[in-house]
Amino acid sequence: MSDRKHSNPHGEKPGSDKPASKAVAKEPFGFRNFLKALGPGLITGASDDDPSGIGTYSQAGAQLGYGIGWTMLLTFPLMAAIQEISARVGRVTGHGISGNVCRHYSPFLLNVVVALLFIANTVNIAADLAAMADASKLLIGGHAIVYVVLYGVTSVVAQIFLDYKRYVSVLKWLTLTLFAYVAALAFAHVSWGEALAGVLVPRLTWSADYFTTIVAILGTTISPYLFFWQASQEAEDQRVDVTKRPLIDRHYGAQKEFHRIRADTIVGMAFSNLIALSIIVTAAATLHAAGKTNIQTSAQAAEALRPIAGAFAEVIFALGIVGTGLLAIPVLGGATAYAVGEARRWPVGLARKPREAVAFYSVLAFSAAIGIALNFTAIDPIAALYWSAVVNGVLAVPVMVLLMFMARRNDVMGHFAIRGPLYWLGWLSTAAMLLSVLAMGVGMFFGKS
Repeated sequence: MSDRKHSNPHGEKPGSDKPASKAVAKEPFGFRNFLKALGPGLITGASDDDPSGIGTYSQAGAQLGYGIGWTMLLTFPLMAAIQEISARVGRVTGHGISGNVCRHYSPFLLNVVVALLFIANTVNIAADLAAMADASKLLIGGHAIVYVVLYGVTSVVAQIFLDYKRYVSVLKWLTLTLFAYVAALAFAHVSWGEALAGVLVPRLTWSADYFTTIVAILGTTISPYLFFWQASQEAEDQRVDVTKRPLIDRHYGAQKEFHRIRADTIVGMAFSNLIALSIIVTAAATLHAAGKTNIQTSAQAAEALRPIAGAFAEVIFALGIVGTGLLAIPVLGGATAYAVGEARRWPVGLARKPREAVAFYSVLAFSAAIGIALNFTAIDPIAALYWSAVVNGVLAVPVMVLLMFMARRNDVMGHFAIRGPLYWLGWLSTAAMLLSVLAMGVGMFFGKS
């Protein structure tokens, strides 16, 4: 299709100021149309509030109360910037992060990054499945291991065999389950004045627990799998749409695409942080107020709500854990498969038929299978999640540095190399993550001494 044809999408006649038909009339605004217009940014942001993340936010609110809410204002611009840069790299080049690293950097560096991502994501899948199983036991009873297998297998089968557009639609609708945490606020006796002050006025406490919690929040909110997923999904959406090409090959419509990416990313990250803040405030108003500060998992948080906020609040919280797990596990597995597949230059993409991308889908299934299997071992899921967070934190910094270098390189991004405020905000996000990892290392060192 030529650029001339592509630049006339509404069927307008040359030299005419009027559309050729009434078919181009704008559809009335509706929530469904709005949701349909959103894409990788929304799913990425929502998947950030996975069951392990819910556990981290619940623990933060239970331990430190409303005063930790300011971290959500801090992380929002940082995660929005790095996710927008990831998305732009995918849309401009037509490749995800791993695909670009394999074309412009050493194989050794690529293999280290991909191996660490595989390990971190697989352990995270195991921990999320365990949390979903515990939440399901709270709701309807039964054996946890049955739920682990059910959720793990369902996720893999859906990714492999569902039509891509239908599957993305399912993921979008699953984001609505996160509103369970907004609903949970109705059952908590929130001191809104204190909650607002906690968001707007940072109150630092010079203690190891306080800074450990901040590190955990940063590590949970800014995760490497999110960079890989959003970049690969932008590249995937471009491959699926026959009217699109990588922007480095076809410059037409670049600004419109960048505006879409920014809006999609901002909405997704704002949604993610709103839900995280709702969890923190709910935990602060219920668990912290009642003196229950030792919360280690999302399922424990749900169970602890029953005597304080009522059985219905517990049910809402538990349902949210299951719903967001069903959203996050495909993103974790998908990000792993994209990273490995692009590194090996295999045919990749959830839009491909299974027979067209056997190796890609095999990696996805293998990662999920290991995640399921880990729940049959004596490995403590809380300890596993802790070490997953350590690997994620360590991996995030070099990946972010690589991403920032790629985003500025003309041989990668052509005329669309990223500059200006977005570029420097990306580096600020990278610096914040580096400080987070250093603080985590210091805490681990002094914690053992």
